[in-house]
Amino acid sequence: MRPSFANEIFALRGPVFERMTDAELFEFCQLNRDLRIERTADYEILLMAPTGSESGKLDSEVTIQLGIWNKQFKLGSVFSSSTGFTLPDNSMLSPDTSWIATARWEALAFAQRKGFAPVCPEFIVELKSPSDSIKVLQAKMEVWRTNGVRLGWLLVPETETVYIYREGRSDYETEIGFDHDLSGEPVLPGFALDLRELRALLS
Repeated sequence: MRPSFANEIFALRGPVFERMTDAELFEFCQLNRDLRIERTADYEILLMAPTGSESGKLDSEVTIQLGIWNKQFKLGSVFSSSTGFTLPDNSMLSPDTSWIATARWEALAFAQRKGFAPVCPEFIVELKSPSDSIKVLQAKMEVWRTNGVRLGWLLVPETETVYIYREGRSDYETEIGFDHDLSGEPVLPGFALDLRELRALLS
């Protein structure tokens, strides 16, 4: 049974959306840029409001730290929260931050890169905003993992909790406290997210 997280999010369902091609989905998203749009494996179109400013600030910090590491090591490409990916189960999800190794990204045709690229990132981060449901986000993390994510972090700022999802495991690890570095090994060699910077932004 596929993990589902659509029940608590406004969703569009029906034959029209089941017949929507990947190209038509991309065009639909371009015409509705004021919404965050994703698609489940069951072809449900999920509509979400843009994130709040505070969450956007935290998300930006995560992306900046990952980007600085990537500039130094040059092992892949970093993507922001506005990037969607078409996954093996036909869902289209947009993580808050993501990373793909160079060889896998360059293996895609140029036309594939212009739309919602048919590739699952090796690493993703989902950042919980105050209005998000932790249950929904945890279900979403399972979708990421079953589609091939090697390492996923679900960051929950209000409780300073990190849920860590790894490939090949059916459970997750939990770390409490934004008072240390969070290692990205072995997927991101040499990268560690300084959680203290997130705590400072919350104060």
